[in-house]
Amino acid sequence: MIKSEWFFWLVGAVFLIMAAQMFTDRTNPKRHGTAVFWGLLGACFFYSTWVNEKAAPAEPLGVAVLVLICVGGFNLTGKGKPETTTEKQRVQLAARFGGKLFIPALTIPLVAMVCAVLVAKWKIGGTPVLEEGSETILGLGLGAVVALGVGMWVLRERRVSVPLHAGRGLLESMGWALLLPQLLAVLGAIFQAAGVGTQVRKITESILPDGQLLAAVALYCAGMFVFTVIMGNAFAAFPVMTAAVGWPVLVEQMNGNAACVLAVGMLAGFCGTLCTPMAANFNLVPAALLELKDQYGPIKAQAPSAVALLGCNIAIIYFFAF
Repeated sequence: MIKSEWFFWLVGAVFLIMAAQMFTDRTNPKRHGTAVFWGLLGACFFYSTWVNEKAAPAEPLGVAVLVLICVGGFNLTGKGKPETTTEKQRVQLAARFGGKLFIPALTIPLVAMVCAVLVAKWKIGGTPVLEEGSETILGLGLGAVVALGVGMWVLRERRVSVPLHAGRGLLESMGWALLLPQLLAVLGAIFQAAGVGTQVRKITESILPDGQLLAAVALYCAGMFVFTVIMGNAFAAFPVMTAAVGWPVLVEQMNGNAACVLAVGMLAGFCGTLCTPMAANFNLVPAALLELKDQYGPIKAQAPSAVALLGCNIAIIYFFAF
């Protein structure tokens, strides 16, 4: 059986190797803080296995998260100059390989789909080849490994150090923002466990006029929008607002179509994703990778469309879910 833990160990090992590269890169004025950040993150991937198996306490992981927050929050990470091609060389390579450059990227979803649809059904001696319940994440991991090999074959590259240096450059460019989606997902779970959805529902029921369908729909969609802006992740906002308004009010009280209400409600949350720096992987990271002068440029460009789409989502639920 191929276990998901093996994939996590591989990710942790890559972070540790890149942290060692960062530590020795004297072109990075903050090389020590950068190495500590990514090295500690890599070590957490291994330590988490013991925590999951109840063989080690979880408290050190909490301390590690706080240290990561401090290192990133106090701007102790920086960017070096990894050994890679120049801009002129990249333009020449792009012209040379053309559409072949998309082959590695397309390999990842292809392998993931094959694993989820076909390999997930394979068994050897009655034992599944892929760990049950982790077929998708294993497909993604295997797809990334296969895509790395395919990419090196397409580009005729034989040195493993080249993708490692290129990956390190991406890590340093994205910085702490790479971890924000994971931290925000945890925040959503904490909100739900703390009963935030229940409290929001009580407040909603006390102020929402009886029988006002449009007001209820607008509240649900606007709530998804606002909570997504706060959390940076519609998936984190969804359980809170659905437990507060979506299910008890729109579905149970007003007999709305559950599939329509909840699916379009999620789309309303995605409108908030377009408008928040907390969704760093969508808004801040692209600005950093493209070296835009205004790091909030993507948000400013997306905001008008987000507001228009939010209004459309409210109308879709109001007219088609009841």
